[in-house]
Amino acid sequence: MQKKLHFIKMQGAGNDCIIIDAMKTKPQNPQRLARKICNRRFGVGADQLLILSKSRKADFKMQIFNADGSEAEMCGNGIRCLARYIREAGYTSKKEMAIETLAGIRNVKVSSKVVEVNLGEPRLKGKEIPVHLSGRIINRPLKIDAKDFRITCLSLGNPHCVIFQENLDNLPLEKYGPLLENYHLFPHRTNVSFVNVLSTADLKVRVWERGVGETLACGTAAAASLVASVLNGFTDRKAKIELPGGKLEVEWNRDDNTVRLTGPAEKVCEGDFPII
Repeated sequence: MQKKLHFIKMQGAGNDCIIIDAMKTKPQNPQRLARKICNRRFGVGADQLLILSKSRKADFKMQIFNADGSEAEMCGNGIRCLARYIREAGYTSKKEMAIETLAGIRNVKVSSKVVEVNLGEPRLKGKEIPVHLSGRIINRPLKIDAKDFRITCLSLGNPHCVIFQENLDNLPLEKYGPLLENYHLFPHRTNVSFVNVLSTADLKVRVWERGVGETLACGTAAAASLVASVLNGFTDRKAKIELPGGKLEVEWNRDDNTVRLTGPAEKVCEGDFPII
């Protein structure tokens, strides 16, 4: 009889993830599993595979694998979905929990309608992001494939490159997204966000996610877009982020310098996936 692995599929603003509950069954070779189960033609289909397990440092631990099998440090929508699942699975009665990631421990708060995650302090210096440029990278010129860009870079546990542009609907993201993601300045590759500033409290964003491609939403990219907008003097420290899959709210707190991401997190389905 063919072995099967139970999965739960969830989404936050259209950013979909598959959760494997390793508290019950530990998966083998998660990189290979991510490539198979996240495939939108031959698998379940998702942007990321998340593995929930016990932690010695926090309440729970989350591992993140992109659709291409690469491991990621952090996923803003993913951790919110995982926290929702943890509550619904009955692993904790607490509304606030600490979850261990490769980017560090992140605190998450679950309510009936939304889930909020504290993404920590943004890292703004080139070597911390990492980017092969010195100091802060704010509105710096970059030319790729005869196209001139102005980039602002930062890390929220994972690297982000933010570019401000008015017309996002006609943007050939499938062309420039991979060129920027894999550009030699970014030693760990990078997530790429194109941002249209609608007002001092509203942004419209399209995201090319590292290891995935264009996504309907990306939580850390939404947060990075807000931070970059503040650094460039375009917005206030709190804004609504409009993405193709829905809206998220981001606040860069002035008092403690941390970034909070809030939005929906919902279960889509669950089932058993055949494994070899």
